[in-house]
Amino acid sequence: MRKLLGLILLLFFSGSDLVAWGFFAHRKINRLAVYTLPPEMIGFFKANIEFITENAVNPDRRRYAVLGEAEKHFLDADAYGDSAVFNLPRYWNQALEIFTEEELRSHGIGPWNAYHTKIQLTEAFKRKDTKAILRLATDLGHYIADINVPLHTTKNYNGQLTGQYGIHAFWESRVPELLSDDFDFFVGKAAYLEKPQLTAWDAVIVAHTALDSVLNFEKVLTERFDEDKKYSYEERGGISTRVYSKAFTIAYNDMLSGQVERQMRRSVKMIADFWYTAWIDAGQPDLNSLLKNPVEIPEEKMENNKPLNVREHEGIAIKESPEDLRKSFMRAMWRVD
Repeated sequence: MRKLLGLILLLFFSGSDLVAWGFFAHRKINRLAVYTLPPEMIGFFKANIEFITENAVNPDRRRYAVLGEAEKHFLDADAYGDSAVFNLPRYWNQALEIFTEEELRSHGIGPWNAYHTKIQLTEAFKRKDTKAILRLATDLGHYIADINVPLHTTKNYNGQLTGQYGIHAFWESRVPELLSDDFDFFVGKAAYLEKPQLTAWDAVIVAHTALDSVLNFEKVLTERFDEDKKYSYEERGGISTRVYSKAFTIAYNDMLSGQVERQMRRSVKMIADFWYTAWIDAGQPDLNSLLKNPVEIPEEKMENNKPLNVREHEGIAIKESPEDLRKSFMRAMWRVD
């Protein structure tokens, strides 16, 4: 079992193309957010843009190795009943007055965690702790991007409850990978957020409201496309992989009226706003002074001797043999048969 866990981590840490494209959108969003920052911040962030870009996927890598990480990426709003996304307590302490911590974590803590990470980033800015600033800003970018994904707001996170298994990677990875070069990512300058916690919840509301379209439009298009037109095959990590075809992907994006682009834009802007707000709340420390003494940030170590019993993200199964595990990972991401 320990070897299998090691294999999973190897897949995530691998420098090959096996999994890099699966995290395309997170890297792009974090990178773009840097360019919306004000002059007082952009020098420091641009100097460290490669770290902020490449490590944007660390929270996903961490899911299977660090206890308590998995639930930071989502909120199953429908687990609490109809209209819960509008009625759930916005602040963690308020939520604990109604629900147990175990219950909250079992359904995801995405928006609460985003705000908590913002608070941590504010404290790191106050200390002028370069390592902490970069790690927390990078992680915060990932968490904010996640709560802007409709499928991160539902129990049906991968279409497994509606016979649409694999739709998670289709919406979150395939569409951006194929079409984002034509997206408009001019989102304006970062702005101060008076109530960032409410902004995080606004993101969840917008994403959850879009969920019906995400699921229903894929079903409509599936009825219109023959099987051999809906899918195509591409070489992925040495595996001939069945993926949603370019024609089906374009048709889906058109039917959604650019929804993926809008949510990516919202993510870019919101990340920059959160970074800027954390910096303002910290008293606007001089970040340029940190560039005079650059620090080397060691690669994050993610080790756990016992496999964590976390909800599958996109279908990874830890009980399979090494070869089946590799195929399962690819199947979950790109619907290999």
